Amino acid sequence: MSLLSPTLEGFRATVRRPSLTFAEIAWRWTVGAVAWTLSIFSFIEYLNTLPVSRGDRTLLGTRQPLLIGRAISHILRGSLNRAALAVLVAVLALVVVWIAAASIGRAATVRALLDYFRRDVLADDPSASTNQVARVRTLAALNALRVAVALAALLAFAGAAIVAGFASPDKTPRPRLAFILFLPFAASICILWPAFNWLLSLASVFAIRDEADALGAFSAAVLLLRERMGPLLAVSAWTGVAHLVAFSIAGTALSLPLAFLQFVPARLIIAAVILLTLGYLAIVDWLYIARLAGYICVAEMPDVPATPASLSSLPSTGQSPPLQTAIDRDEPILSDLPHLVAET
Repeated sequence: MSLLSPTLEGFRATVRRPSLTFAEIAWRWTVGAVAWTLSIFSFIEYLNTLPVSRGDRTLLGTRQPLLIGRAISHILRGSLNRAALAVLVAVLALVVVWIAAASIGRAATVRALLDYFRRDVLADDPSASTNQVARVRTLAALNALRVAVALAALLAFAGAAIVAGFASPDKTPRPRLAFILFLPFAASICILWPAFNWLLSLASVFAIRDEADALGAFSAAVLLLRERMGPLLAVSAWTGVAHLVAFSIAGTALSLPLAFLQFVPARLIIAAVILLTLGYLAIVDWLYIARLAGYICVAEMPDVPATPASLSSLPSTGQSPPLQTAIDRDEPILSDLPHLVAET
C-alpha cells in the first residue's frame, strides 16, 4: 500500500467512474444556469423600473455619442438604490441555491468515492450510509462558512483600502505610500482566504466519512494536513499543473475562431466560443473530481507499520537492540541458581 499514488488513483477513479464527473457537472452547471437566468431576469426588471421620457427617446434616436450619453445619464439618475437592492437580492438567492446544490452534490460524490476506494482499491468493507440528512446539514454548514469567509475577505479588502487611504489624504496625496501599505494587507488576505476555503472544502470528506459536525470535520481536515501534508500537496500540485495546461490550451483554442471573425458569420464564431468554453469548464470539473478523489485516497490510506525490512534499513549503531519480552528476568523464582532462591 505504500506504493499507492494518490494522484494516479484520483485520475483512475474518474476514468473508472465517469458518472462522478457527470454528477459534478450536473450540479455545478445547474447553479451556473440559475445564476445566468437570475442575473438576466434581474437586469431586465431593473431596466423596466427606469423612467424614459420623450426627450430621452429623442436623444437616443439621434445616434450621437454625446447626446446618447446625456440621455443615459438622465435615465440612470437616482436609480442606484434600486440597482443595489436588485443585486443584493440576486446575490442572496444565488448563495442559498449554491449552498443547497453544493451540499447535496458533494454528499453524493464523496459517498461514491469513499465506496469506490474502500471496495475496489483498498479492499475494505464500505461503511453503511446512514443519517444522510445530518451529513447534508453539516455540508451546508461548511458551505455557509465558506461564504462567510469569502464575505470576510471582501470586507477585509475594503478595510485595508480604507486604512491605506489614511496615508494619502486629499491635502497631501501619497498614492505610492498608500499602495505600499495596502500591498501586505492584500497579500495576507490572498493567502489566508484560499487556505481557509481549501480546508473547509477538504472537511467535507470527513463530514461524510466520520459523520462529524462542522467543527469536527474542520479539525479532522487540519489533522490530516499536519500528518500527510506531502501527499496532499502532491495531489494539489499535479492537478494544478493539469489545470494550467488545460487553461493554456483553451485560451489558444478560443483565439482561433476570433481570427476568422471577418470571414465567418458572427453567429458561428459565438457558437464556437460557447462550445469551447463549455468544454473547458467540463475539463475543470473533471480535474476537480480527480483532485477530490486524490484527497480521499490520502485520507483512506492506512498507516504502514514498521516491518523487519524497514527496520533493517535503519543505520547501524554497533549495538544490538534490547530484547523486549514480557518476562521479568530479575525475578528470583526464575533463577537457575539454587542459593539465590534459598536466600529469597
